[in-house]
Amino acid sequence: MDRILSADGTPIAYRRQGDGPPLVLVGGALSASATDAPLAALLAPRFTVLTYDRRGRGASGDAGRSSVAREVEDLAAVVGAAGAGASVFGMSSGGALALEAVAAGLPVELLAVYEPPYTPGASGLLFKARCTARLHRLLAAGDRGGAVELFLSMTGVAEETAARMRRTPLWAELEAMAHTLAYDDALLGDGAVPVERFAAVATRTLVVCGGFSSPPARAATRTLAEALPRGRHRTLTGQMREVAPQVLAPVLAEFFAKDVYAYRQAS
Repeated sequence: MDRILSADGTPIAYRRQGDGPPLVLVGGALSASATDAPLAALLAPRFTVLTYDRRGRGASGDAGRSSVAREVEDLAAVVGAAGAGASVFGMSSGGALALEAVAAGLPVELLAVYEPPYTPGASGLLFKARCTARLHRLLAAGDRGGAVELFLSMTGVAEETAARMRRTPLWAELEAMAHTLAYDDALLGDGAVPVERFAAVATRTLVVCGGFSSPPARAATRTLAEALPRGRHRTLTGQMREVAPQVLAPVLAEFFAKDVYAYRQAS
């Protein structure tokens, strides 16, 4: 993997593959560059795809003073490495990060996100507040396994499934990244869609959800799409929070196709 320094000096590791206009993939909670590899491989024939380890994960550093602003700077560094005319796709909380970056002024050609996990509404905000408080208690106590279990339960993973996961080599990797769950939690604020802040997002944006995702998750994506000045919504039939790369890739390729045409005309 290549490395680039973020604004605060933190090294951020990224991988580049494919040929075409630049496209940066931003992973969600407890994911690293390798998590996005299947989607990146499907997009690489048409795009130069950059995947990266967000700070505190994989081969990237962690200065121990993360914030939303620092993560925005990390993404800006990767977009800078991608080259002029880069577009961005963000998965789950990675979508929230991408939106925050563009709202803060990061120039991207096109933006697409899949189910940023906002939880608007009275019950959603209460749920988010309780999860945030519990997450910080677990991390303060050094209970990384408990923090991972909390995240898994929030994403619908059954207790018995989490117990089986504890007995696999994957669990140690998840625990190593457990502290970064606080970074993703911070990206989501109180859980509400930040309508006023995202009114500054002038980039054409595709907001995608799964047809089998929970009704609150689907409703949140519609609220998000309506809050974006140039937002567009699409539902993928039969998909859930864990979307199949082979279903998502053609949708993204179609959305970013304008960049492909412009790139080939300029080449």
